[in-house]
Amino acid sequence: MKSVKGRVLILDDELDVGRSIALLAEHFELESRAVTTPKAFFSTLVEWNPTHIILDLVMPEMDGVQVLQELAQLSCRARIAISSGVGNRVLNAAHRSGAEHGLDIASVLPKPFTVAALREFLLSSPMAPAVKTVSRPNDRGGATITSEDLVAAIDEKHFRLVYQPKVHCTTRVVKGFEALIRWDHPIKGPVMPDQFIQLSENLDLIGPITSQVVDLAINWYSNLERTSGLSISVNISAKTLGDLKFVDLLEGKCRDTGISPEAVILEVTETAAMDDQLLALDMFTRLRMKGFQVSIDDFGIGNSSLALLARLPFSEIKVDRSFAMSATKSEESRAIIKSTVDLSHSLDLTVVTEGVEDRETLDFLQEIGCDLAQGYYIARPMPGDAVVEWMLQRRESTRHNML
Repeated sequence: MKSVKGRVLILDDELDVGRSIALLAEHFELESRAVTTPKAFFSTLVEWNPTHIILDLVMPEMDGVQVLQELAQLSCRARIAISSGVGNRVLNAAHRSGAEHGLDIASVLPKPFTVAALREFLLSSPMAPAVKTVSRPNDRGGATITSEDLVAAIDEKHFRLVYQPKVHCTTRVVKGFEALIRWDHPIKGPVMPDQFIQLSENLDLIGPITSQVVDLAINWYSNLERTSGLSISVNISAKTLGDLKFVDLLEGKCRDTGISPEAVILEVTETAAMDDQLLALDMFTRLRMKGFQVSIDDFGIGNSSLALLARLPFSEIKVDRSFAMSATKSEESRAIIKSTVDLSHSLDLTVVTEGVEDRETLDFLQEIGCDLAQGYYIARPMPGDAVVEWMLQRRESTRHNML
């Protein structure tokens, strides 16, 4: 295998371990530096911009989980390997923690690790230098978003949607798309949903934003092939559950565009459904009566998932992305996904697993009978005008692979 040029930064409080890894990295033609303290680690990180990081979890001054949190604050983009002798369950938990913070946790190396495992990590392709900037998230444009910004965005319709496909796990045929909101601020640049959704809810501005999202998604979907059998998913806020006019608005929009309600899936997080179960019960029952589908999003990370399944009329479950992102490394994650699939099918629910980022995970989902998959391995969210071309290319590729 051809070596990949890069820089490896090792944080391990045992100097001999760090030096041994550094020597092996240099053998594979990668530059390397080993440090024993978090202070030296973060100083080197910013100054040297490594492409790979090897992190020991158990250290006296600052443990590995705290280091991962700090790396997330710095928007670290390096490939990260977590190393320790604490046992697989703890290592897998640290893997999930890092992944949920948005880090590229590429490997888990139980001590004593093998040269083969270390080599595989060191020769994996780096995504990018470690840090694009050294600013904190509260220094970015999102932290300065105000009510005036939101009102202007609503009035001037600055919101747009991107669409991420869902495919059948066995046939790999495209079955639908999830509409995801984006905001391009004319001065502050791109603003991600986690930087404004909560604020919009607090300011009671989520209603008009949801209305615009529904308009954009349904209008876009109405221009797709009517015979394709595709679905369109839209996320709704907990605040929307209390809006008595929402169901009528949605029904009217579908009627005006000739869209069947069965093609529309409303996604709500487990936490949102828990906030007021009576409101959720009323809203979801009305939606299902009119033919719409209702999906419980981020399933498996809340406190009362089973109670919600028994109480509320869901038609679909979306397994939280954290389980798929760690499935190749974690027996626990695989067991949870399989149990969710089995339970859901016994309740006649469709199962979608999010966060699928490699072929191995998709093959596993096929093996256990999961219905649909969504994630970067399949496709990243894309503008609406790019979807048709993407679908044509995918069909052509599939056709050639079958010949």
